[in-house]
Amino acid sequence: MQFCVYQESRIGGREVNQDRMGYSFTRDALLLVLADGMGGHPRGEVAAQVALQTISALFQQQATPTVKGPERFLHDVCMAAHQEIHRHTAQHGMPDTPRTTIVVCLIQHNTATWAHCGDSRLYWLRDGRVLARTRDHSHVENLIEKGKVPESARATHQERNKLYNCLGAATAPRVDVSPPASLRPGDTMLLCSDGLWAVLDEQDIVDMLSTRAVVRAVPDLLQAALRRGGAAGDNATGLAITWHGGAIASVSDVPTEVMTTPSLISTDALPQDLHGSTITPGTGFDPFDEEEIEKAIAEIRGAIEKSSRLLR
Repeated sequence: MQFCVYQESRIGGREVNQDRMGYSFTRDALLLVLADGMGGHPRGEVAAQVALQTISALFQQQATPTVKGPERFLHDVCMAAHQEIHRHTAQHGMPDTPRTTIVVCLIQHNTATWAHCGDSRLYWLRDGRVLARTRDHSHVENLIEKGKVPESARATHQERNKLYNCLGAATAPRVDVSPPASLRPGDTMLLCSDGLWAVLDEQDIVDMLSTRAVVRAVPDLLQAALRRGGAAGDNATGLAITWHGGAIASVSDVPTEVMTTPSLISTDALPQDLHGSTITPGTGFDPFDEEEIEKAIAEIRGAIEKSSRLLR
C-alpha cells in the first residue's frame, strides 16, 4: 500500500482537548480512527482514548496482515470499545461513564469500509467532489431527513449539538457501517470532529483537500476552523489520507515524486507480521505530544526503510 497521511488536533477555546485520533497499519491493511469525547459528560477524553486504544489493539490482533470480514470487524470493535469504556469506568470508580463519538475507516485490497457513532465524520473525495460522507446521529439530522427543517439548519439549529448515539451511554450504541467502497489513486479520506466540519462550509473542505496535499490541507482546515470558532471554539481535529494504491511489484515501481513526499508511507516491503501505529497501547501518554508523535512515525518509517533495504 502507498498513502500520504497527516493528522493534527487543536484545542481551540476549550480547557481540555477531548479529541483523539490515530492510525495503525500492516503491510496490507490500514485503520484510521477518530473520537471526540463528549463535553456534556465528565472526562470525555478518557472515553475517546479508551476507544482508540481498544480498536487499535483489536486491529493489531486480527490484521494478519488483512482483516477478515471488514464490516463485521468494524461493528464488533466499536461495540468492544463501548464495553471497554464501561469496564474502565467501573475499574476506576468513576461516578459517571464518559462518552465519545467515533468514526473508523478500514482500507485493504483498494477498498474502504467505515463505521461511526455520533457526529464525528468521514468524507470520501475524488476529483473535487464528495462521493460519500457519514450521516450524523443528531436530532437536527433527523429533522432534516424528515423534511422538517432545511439543510442549512445544520449550522444554526438549537438542537444541532444534541446526539442520540455514542459510545459509553447506558444503552448499546447503533453502529452504522458503510458498504465497501472501491478506491482509486488520488482519492482522499478525511476523518474529522465537529469542531472542524461544523464551522466550515463543506465546499471549503472540498476545495482545500482537492487543491493541496494533506500535509498542508489539514493544518489549513484546522486554522480556518479555529478562526471561525473564535474564543469559545471547540476542539478541532483532522486525520486525512490520499490513497496511492494497493500492492506493487517492488518499491522501485513507486513514482519518484510520490516516494519523496514527506507524508508518504509505503508498506509493501514490510514483513507480514509487523504492525505500525501512532496509537499508544498505554495510558500515560499524551496523544498530542508532538515529540512522541514524531517518534512513533519515525519508528514506523525506520522499519519500512530497513525492510526495503533487505529486499533490494
